[in-house]
Amino acid sequence: MPHAIPALPFLPRPLTSAAAPGDYVLTAATTLSAGPGLDQVALWLQGALRPATGFALPLDAGTADIALSLDPALAPEAYRLEVTPTGVQLAGGDAAGVFYACQSFLQLLPAQIFRAAPAAGTRWSAAACTVADAPRFGWRGAMLDVARHFLPKREVFRFIDLMAGHKLNTLHLHLTDDQGWRVEILRYPRLTGVGAWRRETQVGAGADAPSDGRPHGGFYTQDDIREIVAYAAARFITVVPEIETPGHVQAALAAYPELGMTGEQLDVFTRWGINYNVLNVEESTVEFFRNVFDEVMDLFPGTYIGVGGDECPRDQWRADARSQERMAELGLGREEELQSWFIGQLDHHISARGRRVFGWDEILEGELAPTATVASWRGMTGAVAAARRGHDVVCCPDDLAYLDYRQSELATEPIPVSIALGVEDVYGFEPVPAELDAAQARHILGGQANIWTEHIDSPRTLDYMAFPRLAAMAEVLWSSPARDWEDFKARLGTHLARLEAAGVEYRRADGPLPWQQRPGVPGRPETPQARAAHIAALVASIEG
Repeated sequence: MPHAIPALPFLPRPLTSAAAPGDYVLTAATTLSAGPGLDQVALWLQGALRPATGFALPLDAGTADIALSLDPALAPEAYRLEVTPTGVQLAGGDAAGVFYACQSFLQLLPAQIFRAAPAAGTRWSAAACTVADAPRFGWRGAMLDVARHFLPKREVFRFIDLMAGHKLNTLHLHLTDDQGWRVEILRYPRLTGVGAWRRETQVGAGADAPSDGRPHGGFYTQDDIREIVAYAAARFITVVPEIETPGHVQAALAAYPELGMTGEQLDVFTRWGINYNVLNVEESTVEFFRNVFDEVMDLFPGTYIGVGGDECPRDQWRADARSQERMAELGLGREEELQSWFIGQLDHHISARGRRVFGWDEILEGELAPTATVASWRGMTGAVAAARRGHDVVCCPDDLAYLDYRQSELATEPIPVSIALGVEDVYGFEPVPAELDAAQARHILGGQANIWTEHIDSPRTLDYMAFPRLAAMAEVLWSSPARDWEDFKARLGTHLARLEAAGVEYRRADGPLPWQQRPGVPGRPETPQARAAHIAALVASIEG
C-alpha cells in the first residue's frame, strides 16, 4: 500500500537500494509520456535520468511507465506525485508544478541518480508513495553577485541547476558595482570595454588588507544573457537583473567619467566597502541610465527590474555647489531626497514599460510608486515599513539570509565576515514579520538568500558558502511556518549525499576541510550585538 510522505521539498529516499515489494523500479524498458505542453519538461526529465541509469527512457505517446500530466484542480506550482509498483504519475497545476514533481521523484531515487555517468550496480527503486505539495511563497530566490567576482557562464548554468533542484524560482543577478560592470550595453560599449576589468583585487577584509596585483574581469554579452535567461526559464526560474544606482557605480564612472561628480578619470574600484563616488544628478545622467535600462529590459523579460539604491553616500552631493543648485531647481530640501528623485525617475521610466522597480530597502527613505518592490536586507524593518505602505516585499535580512557571512565561530572559517550564520540559523528564518496584519502580510512575496562575492573568488568557494545553507533557505520558502529543525537535520543528511553525487563542495557540519580554509587572510567578524546596533542605526529613518 503506498504511504504518504509529508509535504516537504527534501524527500527521504529508500533506506536500501534493494526493491521492496511496493517499490517502483526503473529498468531499460521504462518509458515516459508527456501531456499537452509538457514535452520540454519530459525532455528535461529524460536528461536527468539517463546519465546515471544508462537507460534510453524513450517518450511514448501511449501508456507509459512514467507519465507527466497537467491537473487543473491543482494550483500553479503545486504538484502531486504518485509512485506505485507499476508506474509513476507526475501531475502539476502547471508545467512548473510538473517540473517540481520531477525534482521530488529524483529525490526518491538513490543519490547516485545525480551522477553524470552510469552508476554500475545501482537498483533504481523509488518507494511507493503519494506526495501532494505546493509552495508557501511565490518568490523563492537567491541573489548572486557576479560583479565583485565574475562567474563564467557555464558556472551560472550550474548554479541555476542547483537552484532548480531546490525548487527555487528566482535568480537575482547583481550585474554591476564599483568593482565591475558585467552586462554588455550596445549603446555604451565602454561600460564593458573599460568597466568589466580591474587591475587588482583586495584580498581579505579591512582597510589594511593587501591586494593581489592580478587583473580580474569578464562580462556577459547580450547573447550570453539571452542564453542564461532561456536556460533558467526552461527550469522555471525567472532572472531578475540589477543595475546599481546612484551609488556603487565606480565601474561606470571609470568608463564614462562625465557621469560622476568630479569628471575625473577613475579606475574601476579595487577595494571592498562603501565607496563615496556616486552619480551626479544631471538630466543627461538620468537619460544615460534610462537608455541602459531600455537594453536591460529588452534582455530580461521578467516583471522585476533591479535599480539598486543601497549604501549611497551623500557627501559629494552635500559638498558640491552644482548638486545644491540642482536640489533648488527640483524643489528638494535634503540630499536624501536627491536619491529618491533619481530612483523615482527610473521608476517612472521602467513602469512605463509595464515593469516594476525592485530595490534595496534604502529606497523607502523617499516616496515610491505603488508598484515598487522592496528587498528588505537591513533586518526586517524595511519589510514592515514597506508592507504597511502597501509595497510588495522580498525578505532577505542580513542576519539570516546573507550567505557570505561566516558559518561558525571556528577560527578556520575562510575570511570570516560579520556574524556567525549557520544552517540552523537560516532554517529559523520566518519571512512574514509578526507585526503585520493579514492584509499587510499579503505583500510579502517571499524571500531570498543573498550571496555577495567580495570573498568568494571561485566556484568551489561558492559551493562552500552556499551549501547546505541554501537548502535550508529553500525549505523555509517552500514549506509551512511549522518547521522542525531536528527533522530537517535528519533529512539533510540524506540530501548531502545528493549534493556530493552532484559534485557540490558543501561545508561539512564540523567545519571547513583544509583546502576550504584561507589561513592568514584577514576577515571582519562582528558580534551579533554590534551588528544589530549597526543595523538599528541604519534603519532609524524608515521605521514605521
